[in-house]
This record gives sequence, structure tokens and C-alpha cells, in this order.
Amino acid sequence: MLTELRISHFALIESLELEFSPGFQVFTGETGAGKSLLVDALILLLGGRASAEHIRSGAKEATLEAVFSLSRHPPILEKLKEWDLLPDGTQDLLLRRTLSREGRSRMYVNGRLVPLHQMVELGGWLVDIHGQHEQQSLLSSKVQLNVLDAFGGLLALRDEYATHYHRWQDLVRAVADVTQRAKERQEREEFLHFQSEELGKAQLVPGEDEALLREHKKLQNSGRLLEIVNQAYDLLYGNQESVLSQLTEVRKLVHELGTIDDNVQNWHESVEGGIAQVEELVWATRNYKDGFEHDPARLAQIDERLALLQRLKKKYRESLEELLARQTRIQSELEELANIEERTQDLQQQVSQAYEDAWALGRKLSEARQAVTRKLEERITAELAHLMMDKSRFHVGLTAVSEVEQAGPYGLDQIEFTFCANPGEGLHPLARVASGGELSRLMLALKTVLASVDQVPVLIFDEVDAGIGGNVASTMGQRLKALGQTHQVMCITHLPQIAAQAHHHCLVKKESVDKRTVASVTRLSAEEREEEIARMLGGATITQTVRKAAGELLKATN
Repeated sequence: MLTELRISHFALIESLELEFSPGFQVFTGETGAGKSLLVDALILLLGGRASAEHIRSGAKEATLEAVFSLSRHPPILEKLKEWDLLPDGTQDLLLRRTLSREGRSRMYVNGRLVPLHQMVELGGWLVDIHGQHEQQSLLSSKVQLNVLDAFGGLLALRDEYATHYHRWQDLVRAVADVTQRAKERQEREEFLHFQSEELGKAQLVPGEDEALLREHKKLQNSGRLLEIVNQAYDLLYGNQESVLSQLTEVRKLVHELGTIDDNVQNWHESVEGGIAQVEELVWATRNYKDGFEHDPARLAQIDERLALLQRLKKKYRESLEELLARQTRIQSELEELANIEERTQDLQQQVSQAYEDAWALGRKLSEARQAVTRKLEERITAELAHLMMDKSRFHVGLTAVSEVEQAGPYGLDQIEFTFCANPGEGLHPLARVASGGELSRLMLALKTVLASVDQVPVLIFDEVDAGIGGNVASTMGQRLKALGQTHQVMCITHLPQIAAQAHHHCLVKKESVDKRTVASVTRLSAEEREEEIARMLGGATITQTVRKAAGELLKATN
């Protein structure tokens, strides 16, 4: 459940901290007081599209934070652990989003920066927001299938079908690709053979270009190299004042010194070590200069080879390693083209099998859907009766396509919810017969029916009471209150009959502070709540009669 919401410098809100409780809670206030700002803030916090216009005038940054307690929702906790977003020993979730005027938006989960798509997915697990737009989504066949499959516990079967459907599609595309390649086979083979011959003739060796560059540098500077090594050899050994001659004299002196003073006998080891190292260096320089060859012909060969390698790398726009990898790919493709008829036949067999698998699962899903449609119709009709629509009829129409090619990832069925609000009239699609008030009640009926299978902990209804009133509003309030037994339910409403049913009541108001408009939210006490219900009943003028009516309404609903 949502336990805390903190907002700063967001639209009309300067600074706001709210604590929430389980059950059903309402938000009320005058028209234009900013009730929907709370919903807007949550939508943005959970990955909604942001802009600088959301930041309060005069502020550089807006901050939105929410705390969720997930102790009763192990699946969400497990997912967060998979993402490494839940510290050990905690079952609370802190979400944070900052908006800046420069257009930067940053999102954090338990202090860790996360990408937008991850926050959007997380938001879908935590909060389900219903408003006028969401009601219109009921007209979508995709949403209607989701409702039916969720109610019937068919989502896992649908996912299994979708896996096989996508595999069939992938194989169909693979067959089309290999068929097209078969048509272009001769031209493609000629092209690949040309590349293979050109690269094969070059006899490429891994790292060859770098090795050749090092050898080229050595041969190009052979004169200077020989001059340097001769100088080094003379300094080490080749003259009377050489390093080795000097060290030999030092050895004699150290030996004589050691015969007089025992404390310097260890110097002898150091001198001997130095002489040995110098002798090794003498042999190394001698071998280097004795074996040194200046080969102008080899230099020309290297120039020619480097030019070839450079031409190939420039032509193919690839490094030497990439050219070697290209050779391997060419051979693989040539082998594949040589066996393309066999490959095509094998893929066609796989397509046939994938089609049969998808069709079998699609039929199984269709049969399962048919088995639960009547139950869904009965449950929805019963809920609509509770919402003062006892004469209405609700029907789930399913029509299965005859081929997988006509289907989609959601199954073989085409679905349409039809509805009739009044007796004596025929069933028609929701878009043609349902008013705003009827859609509101139908949405609530669906959420009530799906409450047992809906794992989203927080449900928010943003003025879904549009177009209703009187006894219908009272009944809707009762159903929302009942829904609050299994979910945390929040509702923005302008109807006292609904507000009176809530377990908790918050007032949203707008006032002028230092010549600036500020929206605030206050959790109402019992006395304050009665006053707000009276305002909702009586408008600007609140009489004792209205207050008495508000008290009686609260008493009756609780």
C-alpha cells in the first residue's frame, strides 16, 4: 500500500506531505481546487511524461516522492530483488523523481537511479489509475480480452500461446528470407566467391599489420640502430676506459679492502653482480650488431605487403581482425547457400509444426474463454444490479478466426462487450449505448469482479462518478468501500454520497499565500468531515438542516 506521498514545487503545490492508511479514502474540494494534482503527481512519479510546465513558477526543480509498504505483496518484492533494488531486510519501497527546468528528469528506486522503462513497469505493479480516459479504454478489444483472461485465470495460457505464435511468425520470416536468398543465390555466390578469393589470396595473419609496422620501423632506421649499438658496445667493453674495465678495477680494490676490514666483505657480492650483468649486456650488444642485417629488399617487401593490407582494409572499411572474421562468415554463408534447398525444406517443416502448435494452443484458449464468458456476464450483471442497473444486460461476444494468419498474439478470438441499459432494447457495443455514468458503473463493476485476481495493491479512481448521483452514488460508494477490503482504494469525488462511505477523508483546497496561489491537502477529523459533507450537500450556504443531513449521512454509512 501507499503509505506516504511528498511533493514539493509541483504546479500549485509548494510543499506537501501526506500519510495514507489502508482501506477506502476520498479526496474532495471545490471545483478547481487541485484535486487531480495528486493523481498527476503519482502518474509522473511512476514514469509519466514530464515537462517544465509541471514545475512551480519561481522554482528550479520539482520533487516527487512516495513510500510503499509491500509486506503483503511477495511477487513485487521478488521482482525488486531480481533488479537489485531492495536492500536486505526491508519491505518498503521509496520512489523519487526530480524534474528540472533544463529538461532533466531523474528517477530513483530506494536511492538507486533507474531508467524510465523500469519505473513505468514498476508503476504498473503498484498503482492502477482509473479516470475518464481509462473508462474509454473499455471500448478497446485488447482491454476487453485482458478483462476476460484475468477473470478466467487464462493469462498464463495466453502467454504460452503468444510464445508459440511469435515462434511461428519468426519461422515464417526466416522462410521468406531464405526463399529470397535462393532466388538471388547465383549472384550472391559469385560475389562471395570473389571476396573469398581476394581475401584468401592475401593470406591474412592475425596481428600481421602491427608486426610489419614494427619491422618496417626497424629496417627504416637500420643505420641509426647500428650506430647506437656500436657506441653502446664500445662504452661497455670496446676500449680501455669501458664500464667492464672500470668494474674489474673496482673488484680488485674491494678485495683488498675486505682483507683489511671484515665489515665491507659483502661489497664483493655487489661488485660481482654488477660485472655479471654488464657482461650479459656486452654479449647482447655484440650478438645484436653481429647479427644485424640491412636488407633493402625486405623493406620493399614490407612496403608492398602493408600497401596490400591497407588497400583491403580501406576497401572493406574493416580492421585486419574484422577481415579475418569476414572470411569465416563468407565460408559459412557459402556452405549455407550450397545447402539452401535442404535448409528451406527444414524451415518449412518447422513452420508447419509451429503453426500446428500455435493453432492447438489457440483453440485451447478459445475453448477456455468460451467456458468463462457466461460466468463473467453473470458476475458483471450482478454487480451492475448492486449499482442500480438491475434491468441492464451485459454480454461477452467471442468469434474465433479460422486461421492463425488472421490471429494475433492475444489469441484466435475477436471480442466485443455489448450492453443494454434498458429493457426492451437490443444489445449494442459499449461505444454506441453507454453514457459516461454507465461506463463509470461498468468500470467499477469490472474492478470489483476482478478484485480477487488483481494483484495491483493501489486503485485510484479519478472522478469516475461523472454522470451519476442520488441512490446510484450511494451504492457506488458502498462498492468502493467493499473494494477497500482487498485493495487500498483512493477516489477523487464531488459526490457526498460517495465521500460519506470512505474510511478516511482528505480535503483539497486552494488559497492565496503571499499573493500566490497554493494548493493544500488536509486529513479531516470527524467534525471537519461532517462540515465538508455539509458543504458538498448544501453548497455555499450551510444551514443547520444541511449539517444535520450531513451527520445523518455519515452515521448511516458507518
